[in-house]
Amino acid sequence: MRAILISAIVLFAGTEGGMASEIPPLPVKQFETPEARQAVKQYVARTEAYRLAYAKYRGESAEYWDRISSVRTARRRKRARGEKITLSDYVLDQPPDYTGPPAPKLPSFLPSPKLAEKDDGDDSSSLPMVPDFLRYAKRHFGYVPELPADEMDYKLAYAWTALENGITKEQAVRIYGFEASGNGTYDVQAGLESKAAIEAGRKPISTALGYNQLLVANTIGLVSQHGPHIIEALKERHATSKGPRREHLERKIGRLRKMMNYARSMPYRWSTHVRASRSSKGRALHALILDVDIGPLLQMQKLVNSIKFAKRLGYDKRLTAAELEMFNLTGDGNGFDMIAMPQSMRVKVPTANFFQQRGYERNPVARKNNTVAELLAVTERKMDYQAALDGAQQMAQAFDTLMRRRQSRSEPTSANSTQ
Repeated sequence: MRAILISAIVLFAGTEGGMASEIPPLPVKQFETPEARQAVKQYVARTEAYRLAYAKYRGESAEYWDRISSVRTARRRKRARGEKITLSDYVLDQPPDYTGPPAPKLPSFLPSPKLAEKDDGDDSSSLPMVPDFLRYAKRHFGYVPELPADEMDYKLAYAWTALENGITKEQAVRIYGFEASGNGTYDVQAGLESKAAIEAGRKPISTALGYNQLLVANTIGLVSQHGPHIIEALKERHATSKGPRREHLERKIGRLRKMMNYARSMPYRWSTHVRASRSSKGRALHALILDVDIGPLLQMQKLVNSIKFAKRLGYDKRLTAAELEMFNLTGDGNGFDMIAMPQSMRVKVPTANFFQQRGYERNPVARKNNTVAELLAVTERKMDYQAALDGAQQMAQAFDTLMRRRQSRSEPTSANSTQ
């Protein structure tokens, strides 16, 4: 009976995650009663039924996502040749759902197996937080970000950078509301948007940080590609600054240059940046998001890149905040794919066409609102709500303040980045 029990526990532990298990010693007398033996037999039978059903589902799921990948590749090649994209260029059925028996629960008198943790670089228990980014930045590059005097100071810097780059108040405020839940601070991390979550000691759900919720891999790529531009912007501020502020900017430029050289030492590929984002040195660059000079420049550059990408492909209309958010949510190529299609196609094309399997399965909004039209509509509704919250209203006030100053031909005067 003990051998049967151990087999059952190992079988159950390996069903979904493929994780090894450690079975604690169990006294044989626990299984001597007829009730105990029957419970174990039922558990073994249910586990086997679940394993077989789930294996079948995973096979069907793998076939579906392979089809999504191949159709996406063909669609991109077709667009590169200047050919018209039609409904036939998308997978039009939804991903398969698991409809088999549920995973069985261990009988109450049995101890749960101790599962070995799987570290794939994206486990919430091992995700770095703001103090970690700060520590890594100081350790690897001697860099300490210049934090804003208060939240409005950062918002003024962010709004000024947006206006300088042609990003509208509506776009910025609504994207901030959507990404940072309408009240997020400049150092908000995904999963910790509310004060209650922080006070409860919850863990982040990803490394996404700041008003635009950039991942570490995003930051590495932006520093690699746009580091020289950001350095030039800091040099302009340095030239018009005096005293301690001028000296601080000079040191900051030097540290940023070192970080840029590191980012540029690796191939400019998303997969490479993802690998680097799992190292403490790669994670050190994420501290730049917190800097009142550099953080707004990086986050705004991400939005500017998406707009330029759409223009290069011939899309000249001003993107709504929800459309621009699709670029943030799924990447520039997939974002353009969604916003370029007519409404008649949006209501028919599943959102699964624009995600990797893992990202889709972790995104309940995309799964529930499973066509392009529904995803855009729910994004608009969420933006309507989040843009009315206090943090978003404060962001709107920052824009209003700067636009009034522009109208009166006076320079914006954020404590740091607009000097």
